[in-house]
Amino acid sequence: MKSSKTPKKVAAAEREALLATLKARFDKHAKRHEGLAWSTVQARLEARPEKLWSLNEMEDTGGEPGVTGCDPKTGALIFIDCSPETPKGRVSVCYDREGWESRKEHRPKDTAVDMAEAMGIELLTEEEYRGLQRLGEFDLKTSSWVKTPADIRKLGGALFGDRRFGHVFIYHNGAQSYYGARGFRGVLRV
Repeated sequence: MKSSKTPKKVAAAEREALLATLKARFDKHAKRHEGLAWSTVQARLEARPEKLWSLNEMEDTGGEPGVTGCDPKTGALIFIDCSPETPKGRVSVCYDREGWESRKEHRPKDTAVDMAEAMGIELLTEEEYRGLQRLGEFDLKTSSWVKTPADIRKLGGALFGDRRFGHVFIYHNGAQSYYGARGFRGVLRV
């Protein structure tokens, strides 16, 4: 078993394949990140191998991460899961550990919050989810957990979003619930 302090790295061959995939997606979806050059993105990624590891995890679970902009406060590049539907490798999960533990039976394999933490990413906030939806149409058949404010979570609820009937909706559910068509999207700042 690896120590949690062991640096998480991507093997050289995987790294090159991942960078090629990310560059192709970057070029294909230029409207998502106007004003950014791939050379800037690649330099940042090569300087932060642990971020490449997280992006590889996002890719391996079906997230199709892509650059969606730059954080105006920190200057960090923002990568978000841009798969058309919620990532297939991250479905059928409760919102968080507390929700998972509250289930008496039929517990899912994992939780959205735990998986995101293990991957080194964060769940999208409601604002980030709505921002993603301005870049395209996502979650037309699925839904994605979003980071839930503490006051809602304290009462046992959790939020998720989807796009139906040409509109983006944010709903609530018990944090212990899980569905085959609900997963989560992540964000990574580099």
